[in-house]
Amino acid sequence: MIVRISKIALLFILIFTFACPLGLQKGFFRVLPNFQSLAQEEINLEETCQSMEEIEKKCQVLSATECRQLLEECAKYYEEKSAQIEKDITKTEQEKKTLQNQVYILRNKIQNLEYQIYQSNLIIKDLGVQVEDTQSSIEKTSLKIRNSRYQLANILQCIYEEDQRSIIEILLSEKELSDFFDDLMALETLNSKNQELLVNIKSLKSSLESEEKLLSEEKESTERMVKIQTLQKQESAKTKEEQEYFLKLTETEYQKYLKEKKETEKQAAEIRTRIFELIGVPEAPTFGEALEIAKSVEAITGVRPAFLLAVLTQESNIGKNVGQCFLQDPKTGDGIIAYNGRKVEKVMKPMGLSGRKGDVDDFLTITKELGRDSYNTPVSCPMSYGWGGAMGPAQFIPTTWMIYKDQLTEILGRTPDPWNIKDAFLAAALYLSRYGADKKTYDAEFNAALSYFAGPSWYKSRYKNIYERDYGYPVMRIVESYEADIKALEK
Repeated sequence: MIVRISKIALLFILIFTFACPLGLQKGFFRVLPNFQSLAQEEINLEETCQSMEEIEKKCQVLSATECRQLLEECAKYYEEKSAQIEKDITKTEQEKKTLQNQVYILRNKIQNLEYQIYQSNLIIKDLGVQVEDTQSSIEKTSLKIRNSRYQLANILQCIYEEDQRSIIEILLSEKELSDFFDDLMALETLNSKNQELLVNIKSLKSSLESEEKLLSEEKESTERMVKIQTLQKQESAKTKEEQEYFLKLTETEYQKYLKEKKETEKQAAEIRTRIFELIGVPEAPTFGEALEIAKSVEAITGVRPAFLLAVLTQESNIGKNVGQCFLQDPKTGDGIIAYNGRKVEKVMKPMGLSGRKGDVDDFLTITKELGRDSYNTPVSCPMSYGWGGAMGPAQFIPTTWMIYKDQLTEILGRTPDPWNIKDAFLAAALYLSRYGADKKTYDAEFNAALSYFAGPSWYKSRYKNIYERDYGYPVMRIVESYEADIKALEK
């Protein structure tokens, strides 16, 4: 019975294998990981994203949506690669600092050993002098001992000779008997003192010989220490050379990582620019379209979308109000209101009496380069104070636009247009980033918004409180609202 069931089960498996559709088989076995497929996908991504030329080749056979998706995957790939390189740079930088510290410590150690060797050599020299002085003292003392012995021998000889004389000889040779005894006593006293001197001299010699021995031993010990210190110095110098060699290798590796990081960032920037170009929007975008532009701009400038959208809402209602005036007279800067033709003064600041270039000159240059009619292109009308002339969704005045023009051209690869919604977003974000908005803190964004509205010295103005009340705080309230809207859209 069991054998029969086993045969039926085996038959069922064979039928399923040959008869079932391929898709069903794949579904049945999909729990098994396809390691080869995953590896192949990773390799293909690396090869495809290695240059914009490769990406463009792929995009030629893809739809705009698929191309953008590929670009976003490549951008993510380079972001991860850049992050890894940054870790490698940090690690190599730490290793480099460690080696530098070790070389510094070894250099100090070698210098310290050199000082110790120098000091020890001075001690050895001094001990040598002391040994020589002691040896000289020993020689002099030995000479004194020999002299004392000679004198002592003479005294003993005289005493002996006196002892051998008879009483008759003594009486005949001396005038008085007392003189004989005086001479004998003198000889005895001299003999006693000479014996004492001899003992002292022998003691001095013994002491000097002990001192000479100690000094010689100390000198030999110091000389051995100098040899050890010299060996330590040589070993430290050798280790220092090895550390310096590895430090050079680390520096080479560090520079290699920096170069690789620079190339990676360049590739990432090119891809982000291409994504930016693929976003197709009308002149006045919807919130969703504006958000997509703001996200792509964040990747380039670091300015968060909610804040950028809030500033542009305050400036032009995100491109819906780009100005209602036309320039008419470039000499005076006067113009007209676009919808009724009424004349208006101070539409745009002309060249000053001092010859200082005004906004009109730059405005004419910008419109000419873009092929626009300078006298039929809308700009902001003047307020109750000051001049008008702000251009496009970002409301840049011409002179400020010219400051950012080269940077915009480098990113976009073409002449930027203040009235192009995407170019305006990017220009505004670059300005805001310059004044700290990329830090993404409340204070930094608040300062950047007011710098955008009234210039970087806004806080020194007597209208500081008005700027904060009428522009700064409203922008930050819009930021909170947009942040909530973005989170709702992303759910």
